[in-house]
Amino acid sequence: MLTRTALACLLAVFAALPARAQDRTITVFAAASTKNAIDDVNAAFAKATGIRAVASYAASSALALQIEHGAPADVFVSADLDWMVYLTKKKLIKGHTRVDLLGNRLVLIAPSDSKLNAVTIGPGFDLARLAGNGRIVTGDVRAVPAGRYAKAALVKLDLWPAVENKLAMAENVRAALELVARGEAPLGIVYETDAKIEPKVKIIGRFPADSHPPIVYPAALTATAKPEAARYLAFLRSAAAKAVFERYGFTYLPRPKS
Repeated sequence: MLTRTALACLLAVFAALPARAQDRTITVFAAASTKNAIDDVNAAFAKATGIRAVASYAASSALALQIEHGAPADVFVSADLDWMVYLTKKKLIKGHTRVDLLGNRLVLIAPSDSKLNAVTIGPGFDLARLAGNGRIVTGDVRAVPAGRYAKAALVKLDLWPAVENKLAMAENVRAALELVARGEAPLGIVYETDAKIEPKVKIIGRFPADSHPPIVYPAALTATAKPEAARYLAFLRSAAAKAVFERYGFTYLPRPKS
């Protein structure tokens, strides 16, 4: 028979178990375009370490503002450098932990059953005519990285004045992808990795790499990150994670030389 002291100790141990289990979970705020790849990375990370990574996906802009307003995140994976810098300046990111992890490409898509064929995008390209009476959907050009890259490319190629009024802006790049996949928009500007995971769309053109700032996905620990999050950030740089990201079409950026 257990003594009162032994029973009290046993109850204390059981009471502590949920908290300990919870401590083995980290929260990752990641750009919507990384969803499929990050889901697979998180599964591999859990298998390798026993630590569960729970991801929240949205536009990088929305995630950054959530972190700014106190949302509990341990790791931030942004689809551009600007939102990472924004949080770093507010001391909400551990700047020394930042790694430039991935690259991507900007493409023009249409529904898979569209009669539109491959086009060459460059200065003088008549994108407005190609859209006809329909809309060209992309992320919100005021905040969402995909939209900002899209606007930069359209401005650089001198296409912006003709297409500005034809743009339909979505809350994130996956929402834009979905609108084209459902046939609700004849054209969309998204990342190449998004187009590759959606069988209901096809890539009909690629924007020149020099028409917009380089598409870079940085990752870093937040200022309030749990200790386990450092292992996750290191795992993103592992051969296992590299294989996953490259399988989904991301460019895996090399480590900077010291």
